[in-house]
Amino acid sequence: GVIRAGDLVIDIDAHRLTRAGENIHLTRFEFNLLQILAQHPGQIYSRAQLLERLHGVAFDGYDRSVDAHIKNLRRKIEADPTDPGYILTVYGVGYKFNDQL
Repeated sequence: GVIRAGDLVIDIDAHRLTRAGENIHLTRFEFNLLQILAQHPGQIYSRAQLLERLHGVAFDGYDRSVDAHIKNLRRKIEADPTDPGYILTVYGVGYKFNDQL
C-alpha cells in the first residue's frame, strides 16, 4: 500500500519514501517507525509501545533510543525539524503522526 500525507509518499511495498518527489533514504528502523505512526494518524504511541511494535516483544525498562530515531527521522522528513509537522510529540505520553495533514 501507499500512504500519502502532505508532500510525503510512503510506499510500504517498495519500502520507499519520497518528499515532494525526492527520494529520502531511511534506515530500516526509521522506515518501520514512520510506517507504524503514519498508518494510524492521530494515535498516540508510547516509547514502549513503539519498541514492542518494532521488535515484536515487550520491552522492560526505559529506552531513549526511540527518541534518537525520531530525531533522525524528523531531520530527514521535516521542513523544520525544530517545529515538526508530521511526527508530533505528545509530552509525557509519546509520539503520533499528525492527523491534520
